[in-house]
Amino acid sequence: MKRPLINFFGLIYKQVLRPIIFLFNSEIVHDFFTTFGDFLGNSYLKVVIKWIFYHKENILFQELFGIKFENPIGLAAGFDYKAKLFNVLPFLNFGFETVGTITNGPYEGNPRPRLGRLVKTKSLMVNKGFKNEGIIKVSKKLSKRKFVFPVGLSIGKTNTMKLKTQKEAINDILYAFIIAEKAKLAISYYELNISCPNLYGNIEFYSPLKLNQLLKAVFSLKLSKPVFIKMPISNTNDEILAMMDIIVKYPVKAVIVGNLQKDRGNKAFIKNELSKFPIGNFSGMPTQKRSNELIPLIYKKYTNVKIIGCGGVFNATDAYEKIKLGASLVQLVTGLIFEGPQLASQINFELKDLLKKDGFKNISQAVGIDI
Repeated sequence: MKRPLINFFGLIYKQVLRPIIFLFNSEIVHDFFTTFGDFLGNSYLKVVIKWIFYHKENILFQELFGIKFENPIGLAAGFDYKAKLFNVLPFLNFGFETVGTITNGPYEGNPRPRLGRLVKTKSLMVNKGFKNEGIIKVSKKLSKRKFVFPVGLSIGKTNTMKLKTQKEAINDILYAFIIAEKAKLAISYYELNISCPNLYGNIEFYSPLKLNQLLKAVFSLKLSKPVFIKMPISNTNDEILAMMDIIVKYPVKAVIVGNLQKDRGNKAFIKNELSKFPIGNFSGMPTQKRSNELIPLIYKKYTNVKIIGCGGVFNATDAYEKIKLGASLVQLVTGLIFEGPQLASQINFELKDLLKKDGFKNISQAVGIDI
C-alpha cells in the first residue's frame, strides 16, 4: 500500500506540482519550502508524513564511525543552511542530513542571482557563497535539541574580503568550531567544507601545504565529533590524490565527493540553458560523471577513509552506482527539487530490491563491488 502511494505522489509532483513551482523564483521557492518544512516538522502533521513516507529496511542499516545510519540517503549541505529541516527529514525517510554550510560570521549571500534552474540539464545554478546566519545564531537554534537521526554541521570560511591571509581564514574557521563545541550540540559529525567555488578572495585549501596547515589547526582542537571533508570535483586526479595524501595523515573519518561543477564545457549541459547564467557553478547532472570517477579513485587507494557520494543522484540506480563504486553513504539536493520530497523513500525501497537482486544481505557488502 505504502509504496504505490509514494510513487503516485512522485508522479503528481513531477506532472502537476513541479511545473507550477518552477514558474517562481528559485530562491523564493527554496525559502518557502524550508519554512514549510520547519512548520511540518514541529506540528502533528509529521505523523501523517511518517505514515506515508517512512519505512525501515534492515538491509540498508549501517553503523559507521559509531553513528547509526538507518539508511544511506542524506541531504547534502547547501540546502538547509538555516537549520529548519531536521525534524521533518527523518519522516520523509532520509537517513541523515548536513546543516549548513555555516560560517563564523553571518553572510547574506552573494549578489543575485544566487540560485537558478537548468531544467533540461537537470541542474541548479548555485551562487550563494555560504549564505547563512552565522555559527552563533545556528548554535543557539540547535542547542539542547535532540535529533531522531544523524545530523551533521558543515563549517566553512566566512565569505568576506576582510580575511586576506591563510592564517586569518584558518582562525575564522577555528572560531566557528570552537563556538559549536562550546554549545555542546547533539550533532553526530562535523563537515569541513573546503570546496565551495563561490567565495571571495584567493584563499584556498587545495594545495597540500595549505590543506595541511588547516587540518593541523582543526585537529589541534580535539573535536568531540567525527570530521568529514567536503571535496571539490573540478581538480585533476593528481591534485585530488595529493589532497588525500594530506587528509589521511589526520583522523578524518570520511570525504564527501563532491561539490559543484565549475567546468562549463561539461557535456551534460544544454548550452542554451547554460548561457542564461554567466556567473555561478552547477549541481545535479553536470556533477554526476566526475563524482563517479573520483569515488573509485579514492576508494582504491585510501582504505581507512569512508566515502560519501554526492552529485547527480536522481533515483535508486544513481545512488546504487555510487555505492558500488565505493561510497558507503549518498547525499543529494538537486534530485529532491527535480523529483520531489518522496525521493528518499523511493530510493530506499528500490535500493532494497537492487541489493536483494544482487544477493547482498546488507548494503555494506555492495560498497566498492564494481572496483
